[in-house]
Amino acid sequence: MIQTRGLAYRYPGAEAGDVLHFPDVEVAQGTVLLLSGPSGCGKSTWLALIAGLVAPTAGTLEVAGQRLDALHSVALDAWRARAIGFLPQKLHLSAALTVQQNLAMAQWAAGQPEDASAIATTLAALGVAELARRLPAQLSGGQAQRVALARAVLQQPRVLLADEPTASLDDEAAADAVGLLLATARSHGATLVIATHDARVAALISPQMNGQIGFQPLRLQRKQLSKT
Repeated sequence: MIQTRGLAYRYPGAEAGDVLHFPDVEVAQGTVLLLSGPSGCGKSTWLALIAGLVAPTAGTLEVAGQRLDALHSVALDAWRARAIGFLPQKLHLSAALTVQQNLAMAQWAAGQPEDASAIATTLAALGVAELARRLPAQLSGGQAQRVALARAVLQQPRVLLADEPTASLDDEAAADAVGLLLATARSHGATLVIATHDARVAALISPQMNGQIGFQPLRLQRKQLSKT
């Protein structure tokens, strides 16, 4: 689950009164949360807070049963590698490593040795088993997205975060991408959060999907604090 209270964030170098304030959120395990709104409203920042990539200026958050303010440095990194799957808008596959090696890096980040069998199983589940020895430059855009998703779910995370997963995709490819995210999250029992300004995405998520997937629209508003 994801639970936030009084969450706020000020970007480094921003004026003291220029703070992003986020609504209190409680998301049950195994459901879907859609973060909607235009570019620049704070969606990616909210994802980074949930993943523990940045610390909030104020407020508390609990993710997958863990209070993030109780973790620091190495412990936080290890928790993130185990509990969070992140599909960023820029996929960040290492160009010098094969697909298999990119996934092995995720296992290393979680403090585990390479498990070639788990990598092969995950790639096969996403229909890209034959790509294991290829370099990222040898992948199509759709193949690279599936590989990045395989990397995100390799450790069977409890929370799966996707940042603008349909950006620059046509209607058919966008539907495929959302369907793949929903199916993958459902198969792992993961909470899925999709941040997007793409109006097509909401229409692709059913409020009663399989009786388990919920849909909650969330708009993040930027609020100026009065200066003292």
